[in-house]
Amino acid sequence: MPFPRRTLPSLAALARRLAGLSAALAVTIIPAPALADIEDPNLDQTVAEDQPIVTGEHVITDGHVDLGPRYVEGQWTFLIHDDAAKADDGATSVWRFPEETVMHVLDGSILTVPDDPAYEFLGAEPGTDVWVVPQTQNPDVVWLGWNTQDPEVMAAIDRGVTIELTGLEGPGELTVYLQSGTFGEPQLLWDSRSEEPQPIWVDVNTHTHANWVFTEPGVHLVQLRVEAELLDGTTASDTQEFRLAIGSATDPQDALATEWSGGEPEAPDGNTNEQADPATTDPADTGEENSGTSASPLLIGGIGVAVLVLVAAVIGGVARQRRVRRRAFSAHADASEHGPSAGGDMQ
Repeated sequence: MPFPRRTLPSLAALARRLAGLSAALAVTIIPAPALADIEDPNLDQTVAEDQPIVTGEHVITDGHVDLGPRYVEGQWTFLIHDDAAKADDGATSVWRFPEETVMHVLDGSILTVPDDPAYEFLGAEPGTDVWVVPQTQNPDVVWLGWNTQDPEVMAAIDRGVTIELTGLEGPGELTVYLQSGTFGEPQLLWDSRSEEPQPIWVDVNTHTHANWVFTEPGVHLVQLRVEAELLDGTTASDTQEFRLAIGSATDPQDALATEWSGGEPEAPDGNTNEQADPATTDPADTGEENSGTSASPLLIGGIGVAVLVLVAAVIGGVARQRRVRRRAFSAHADASEHGPSAGGDMQ
């Protein structure tokens, strides 16, 4: 059947269409805000493949702790990387399960909210006390961050992961932010008051710490979700509740006994660990209406060539970025920005 006659669009209209396609591809390639890549030698670390997973209830009151994905018996799992044990001679870092672990944030973490509009996002009045897990390590406070450095994880994921705050159960509010130096503007990552999705992008082989600010003491269950596109084309994800006992007077055993009362957040498109097969996709499911007319073969061919050129350019750019990043991995791990020093007033 011959194509119905249709007027070719103007060059300006075609340019607008290509610009829209370019924006759509950019969204696909960069799915979440990325953290600034600032080198911090204090965050240099290597996660060994043979670090054990230990079981049993455990309370961490100080030392270095990261949240991160790891494969457990072939299953993508969000765990706690406990580096605090290395304070003992001959000890090694271990991985722990969130439901068996409590991070006890003692009163040595208390800071005073400054009278500065830059910190209004904390949700606390100037002059009031808040409990802060700092971006830069305070020896009296558990030092909580995250990493994407498990060797099996690094071998499986494509470019990086997204980590998203999906819920908080506990008194008061939680905000998590980065800050470059004492006078840098705070970069808000998560806010427990927000009802909007809050994913952050974390590159593979990254080790990051941020400021975690709690406005009230008590038991807090922080629900986080980690998700990644794998090199085999599938998606892996896991959601866990991490237990924190905020304040010296809060009993960690209460945090261990507290159960999450909310439901599980829905995965994007209601599914994970699967990828749609383009060969089985019904064109009627694309959301586009049929106008009853078709474009000419010439127009289709021209747009197809332009799209192929654009996709090739994007893929080439990503490939170059991967090569650069892989060369950098041999010298150092990616790290976050420096944060304000703990102790005294917040700067």
